[in-house]
Amino acid sequence: MKNTVSMCRLEDGARCRVSRLMNRGSIRRRLQDIGLIEGTEVLCLNRSPSGDPAAYFIRGAVIAIRDEDASKIIVERI
Repeated sequence: MKNTVSMCRLEDGARCRVSRLMNRGSIRRRLQDIGLIEGTEVLCLNRSPSGDPAAYFIRGAVIAIRDEDASKIIVERI
């Protein structure tokens, strides 16, 4: 895969497409329920003042995801 990174490494304003979820258990299911599946486009909006969590625009909704969880979401920059 070219140009892939974990989602927590995206800078503000970066667009990407989900390549793979490496999360396990209930968090994986919750991420899938909000639409984070392979091929979903994501826009990194901004980070909280402390740097964690970050806000992402996913399928028409703004979702805050902690770096701990976003680090296990592999995305491809677009």
